Amino acid sequence: MPVTLFRVRWPDQSETMCYSPSTIVKDYLREGESYSVAEFRERARTALRLASDRVRAKYGYACSRALDELAEIERRSEGVADPTQARVVVLEID
Repeated sequence: MPVTLFRVRWPDQSETMCYSPSTIVKDYLREGESYSVAEFRERARTALRLASDRVRAKYGYACSRALDELAEIERRSEGVADPTQARVVVLEID
């Protein structure tokens, strides 16, 4: 499965490199796009769960790294004061 990395900038201007075991993340996030934190969290949640499911279908087990990445995104998004207004920018998708 082709690994896909995506780099995002959070509302506090910090940047994070995120991991997906599948290119499916490209169906949910677009390079150069800005999403509210709430929308980014939902899109990432869907994409990373589907990516993990693809690993499960192919290898018989979920992708723990994708699920860990999702947990980190959810943790970071919980700390944002107004997740419907604050923005996350997808800087690049590899």
